[in-house]
Amino acid sequence: MFEKSDEHLIQKALSGNKRAWLNLIKRYEAQIYNYGIRMTGNNHDALDLMQEVFISVFRNLANYRGDGSFRGWLFKIAHYRCIEFYRRKKPHQGLEDSPEIESTEPSLEQVLAKSQHNHQLVEAMQRLPMSQKAVVELKFFGQFTFDEIAEQLGISSNTAKSQLYSALAKLKTFMEVEYA
Repeated sequence: MFEKSDEHLIQKALSGNKRAWLNLIKRYEAQIYNYGIRMTGNNHDALDLMQEVFISVFRNLANYRGDGSFRGWLFKIAHYRCIEFYRRKKPHQGLEDSPEIESTEPSLEQVLAKSQHNHQLVEAMQRLPMSQKAVVELKFFGQFTFDEIAEQLGISSNTAKSQLYSALAKLKTFMEVEYA
């Protein structure tokens, strides 16, 4: 069976087709959840963020103009919801409060290694400023181009590049110091 385009699903969802809406959610829920994990640092906040994103998408789907990709529009909403999350977050919540990230690898050794590495990466990313964290997330995990990142964050493409390279340097330092 051929996969329907986002635009086709959007049109069906706007006309009241619940199955199209559910297919649209199913297509992107894992990506948004993983974005939430990397941006917030824990499962519960990632689930809350994912829910807020899809509620916003549901409420604003009629406003999607199709100027760019639906995926880009969706991640722009996720970014704004993430900013709101950090504004509401307690200012002194420590990284120790973040639970381990669960992994679905089959072997126990792989599960432990991946979980430890993911936890270390999430901890290191939590130390980055929000602007740099967003660029790293969108570039490496979202696979967006610098132009798409710039559009989503409302910055120039060169600023996105600069923030990425600065964030990578900081992540390298964090990982070398903490986990060497």
